[in-house]
Formats: sequence, C-alpha cells, structure tokens
Amino acid sequence: MPIPKFVDIYQGLISTSSISSTDPKWDQGNAQVIAKLATWFEDLGFTVTTEEVEPGKLNLMAQLGSGEGGLLLAGHTDTVPFDQGRWNFDPHQLTLSDNRYYGLGTADMKGFFAFILDAVKQMQKNGTDWSTQNKPLYVLATCDEETTMLGAKHFAKEAPFKPDYCIIGEPTNLVPIRGHKGHMANAIRITGKSGHSSDPALGINAIEIMHEVMYSLMHLKQQLIKDYHHPGFAIPNPTMNLGHIHGGDSANRICGCCELHYDLRPLPGLSLESLDQLLHEHLQTVMQKWPGRIEVKPLHPPIPGYECHADHHFVQEMQLICDTESQTVNYCTEAPYLQELCPTLVMGPGSIDQAHQPDEFLSLDFINPTINILQKSINQYCFSS
Repeated sequence: MPIPKFVDIYQGLISTSSISSTDPKWDQGNAQVIAKLATWFEDLGFTVTTEEVEPGKLNLMAQLGSGEGGLLLAGHTDTVPFDQGRWNFDPHQLTLSDNRYYGLGTADMKGFFAFILDAVKQMQKNGTDWSTQNKPLYVLATCDEETTMLGAKHFAKEAPFKPDYCIIGEPTNLVPIRGHKGHMANAIRITGKSGHSSDPALGINAIEIMHEVMYSLMHLKQQLIKDYHHPGFAIPNPTMNLGHIHGGDSANRICGCCELHYDLRPLPGLSLESLDQLLHEHLQTVMQKWPGRIEVKPLHPPIPGYECHADHHFVQEMQLICDTESQTVNYCTEAPYLQELCPTLVMGPGSIDQAHQPDEFLSLDFINPTINILQKSINQYCFSS
C-alpha cells in the first residue's frame, strides 16, 4: 500500500498523543504511534519488529537491506506533557501558520520519523539503484526518552544488530552534535527533631544540618571545577545548581525536616559512579556527625555524558554532509546509550529552543534540507561507492 504524503504522516504522528510522564495522570504510553510507524515502514519494504519494554511502552526496530554494519536512524516517540492554556494552537493537531508547523512533537521529536519515511520514499521513487545497497538501513523508535530513557537503555542492552553509525534526530538546527554533558539530580532530606524554639535542646534543627550539607556541596562544586575541564564545551567544567530548598513551618518552632533538590551536569568521561562516590566522600563527615538523619535519593535516573571525538571520521564526514562544523551542547539525549553500540551523533531538524515549550513548532525551511541530508547519509553508509 502506498504510504501517505509527508504532511499526512506528520499529522498522523502529531495527532496521536504519546505523552510520557512520571505523573500517572499524564502518562499514556506510545503504542498507537508505534502501530502507525510499523504500518508505514512495512509499506516501504522495511522488515519491522516491535517490542513491549513495559506495559504500553514499546520500541520499534525497522530494517531495509541486509548485511553487517550500516546506518541507524533513531529517535523517541514520546512527548512531554503540555499546558493547554498556554498554547495558541491545538497541541495534537498539525497546524500550518507563518511558514511553520505547530504541534506537540513537531520539533522534539517524533516528527523526525516523517522525514525518514519521506527520504526513503523519494529515493525509491527517483530511481535509486537499490541493488547497490550493501549495508542495512535501520530505524529505531524508542519509548520514554522524556522520563527514564527506558527504550534506549533497553535497546542498548538487548540490541539484535550492531550498526556502524547512528544519527539521533533531536532538534539541532541540522548541526551535528558530537557530545553533551550528563545529568544527575538528587534530593537531600534532613530529618531532625521539632521542638519549641525557646529551648534548642528540645530538638535537632534540620536547617542547621542542611547548612553543613550545603557547605560540603560547595566544596564539591569547587573541586569539580578545579579537577575536570573539557575545552570542547562552552562551559568547560561540570556544573552544580542548588535548585530548590524547603524546611520548617514556623519561626518559633525548631525545624524537624528540610529538603534540598540540586543537579549536577558531568562532562563526558566523568562516570556517574565516580560522581556519586565524590558526593558521598564530601558528605561523609557530616553524615558521621548526624547518623541516620541525612538521606540522598535520586529525583530521576541519572544520565551520563557522551562524546564522539571531533577527529573521528564519522564526525568529519557528517560535517561535510551537513556543511557545518559539529558542536557540543549541555542538554541530554539518548546518545550515551546508543554510543555503547557504535559512533553516534545527534542531528535533526528544528531548534532545541522549541522543546518543551508552548506552541512548539518546526519551520518549513527545514523540510528539504533535512530530507537531503538523510538521503546523503543513507547513500554514504548503506550503499557501495
């Protein structure tokens, strides 16, 4: 069966809600989007398999051609939740206005699969000699990137094939991204003992203990700046941000509980295990002073940093295909997990500035250049010279 036109595929993806969230009220799963993608890729001649990673959470793997290695085009099918009152357009309809397509997921990033489908469709229509294809083209569509990275983690662990290279179609303005920092976010909870403020001996003040904890964290922050440096990043050291704190309920009451939320963004090469060890080394003294009163818990699963070195031939070749120099960024993607399988770059249409924003959009100016880059990449890595 002929697959729909580009705009109809785009509309089909955007109109099929696939929100992932740690809040059960919002979380939907991605089964319906995966079902549509499976039909379209099969209609183009791909061999398609789907896998339910968790109930309602699916990955799709599609393959065109045979052999070893090849190119993997990857992306996630879920979106973040949205605030209806802040949108001027229906988040679940593809709306054309001012040379832009508006809708939830147009840039970040399930709309990317419409580009893949159209790139292959045009190659088939325009007489590409598929007999010269000597390496497979793979497509991976994952679940829950916006929350736990569940789909990418599962695929990296259980991958049934090993491509030569991977491109993840996150919105980068078609600039190849060769590295990004990781992300670790924790809550530190201090349990003290409440009491009347007129007699400090009646309680244990959690805010005062938190003051000691924060002093230790500031020492860790300075050590990270001193010991870790990467000139390839605009901010060349790991960063720490104390983002939220709450404790106590009254000025005349000894604070019985205080909680701090903070994040760390490690450079590539600084493992999550090493970072966790550094944290506990800096907190060791205060934890020994206040046994059983300090608890550290992750706010979400941590994400490691990632890098494909600038001198790697894959980076050099994609710079030529995209006609722009590669860069590094501070936001996170699925790249650390797919990089475990093969050299990986992040490159796709649209701007990261649109991600997670009301009235998310993708400029129509990206359509033809994106399809052109994808076709060149497929030719480069799936066809004999």
